[in-house]
Amino acid sequence: MMRSILVGILVLMAAGIGWLTFDWYRGHYGGQPFGAPFALTDQNGKPITEAAFRGQPSAVFFGFTHCPEVCPTTLAEMAGWLDKLGDEGKDIKAYFVSVDPERDTPDVMKSYVSNFSDRIIGITGEPDKVRAMAKSFGIYFKRVDTGDGEYNMDHTASVLMLNRKGDFFGTIAYEENPETALAKLKRLAKDG
Repeated sequence: MMRSILVGILVLMAAGIGWLTFDWYRGHYGGQPFGAPFALTDQNGKPITEAAFRGQPSAVFFGFTHCPEVCPTTLAEMAGWLDKLGDEGKDIKAYFVSVDPERDTPDVMKSYVSNFSDRIIGITGEPDKVRAMAKSFGIYFKRVDTGDGEYNMDHTASVLMLNRKGDFFGTIAYEENPETALAKLKRLAKDG
């Protein structure tokens, strides 16, 4: 009985955090251009700007290739969602933006992202430009030294959904219920 109550409380807390995240983004960006203009580099070494997020719905995730759990899990889930959507989600573009551009060169991004899906495009660039872009999208990230000369990155773990205008459409939380995530992406494909 006590365990059921604790599980119920945890589920409610997770739902509340998801709603607060969505509500924050909606309050800050709802109906307005999302993020600031940026000039970065895609995984093929070509320039990429905010124009890539216009003209079709987009799913954007910020992370890094040395990430031990959150990033590979989210990218694997994203690849699975896109596969399940099939033709229904053919217009959704998916992006993985590095918050660790010092290690994540275009070649590293291409190699890493190709392990998950050819529909996900890696984005990196100069550290100050990546920092400015992430900040304009409301993304938190911070370098955390591990004490052995290496480091990890703490970062926002939600997937951002953008409509065809590049405006904020919603989020998918880390390890969100797969059916809920798929329903959100179907709505993005249809209404976004």
